[in-house]
Amino acid sequence: MNVQTIRDRSKAELRALILTTARNLFVHEGYESFSLRKVAHEIGYSPAAIYKHFSSKHEIFESLTEESFAALVQASAAVTPAAGENPVEVLKRGMHAYVAFGLANPDHYRFAFLLAVRKPEAPYKPRAAYIALRDRVQRCIDCGQFRPGNLDLFSQSLWSAVHGVTSLLVQRPEFPWVDKDELIERVIDSAVQGLLTEKSQHTNGGQHGNSNFQRRSKHKGPRRKKAA
Repeated sequence: MNVQTIRDRSKAELRALILTTARNLFVHEGYESFSLRKVAHEIGYSPAAIYKHFSSKHEIFESLTEESFAALVQASAAVTPAAGENPVEVLKRGMHAYVAFGLANPDHYRFAFLLAVRKPEAPYKPRAAYIALRDRVQRCIDCGQFRPGNLDLFSQSLWSAVHGVTSLLVQRPEFPWVDKDELIERVIDSAVQGLLTEKSQHTNGGQHGNSNFQRRSKHKGPRRKKAA
């Protein structure tokens, strides 16, 4: 390994250490309290070493935001339709993957969606995760599973449902939640049910939604509540 390769690897490792430390500080102390000097102190480097990689806290925040959304997009992209699979089931699997990502990566989720940040004014750019959700909703409309309607209204209502349950489970782990899997399934099935055509309701959960929950509940007694 030549000297330049060693130097490049060292730079990449330092950058990764900076980002990991900065993410923890942003999540636990907030955007306003964050400073590059705090990062330098945490990792034992001089502030000058940090400024070689990032010129401002906004730049490091943007890098971390892109990193979090890239991880979410990767989780969403792993949901691919099987041959002949009902588009509604693909949509639901994508929504489940979204919640699962947030619960498995709470700091990524907090960073992407829950941190209160004052950022410079800039035009909003659609995120790939939302575009993927929108495309799945469009396929449900195109195949006649969803009634005709405003695509973004449908997509945003479904996003609101999964974001709501994810953020609550991430931010309020001490609440005495019912079985989390049943809760998540109920939220997703209920949100999707409201968009189905009358004909497709009979093949996607009946008139009151949550077919999987209903089938499981028919064969099992009530589950005891347990703390998160």
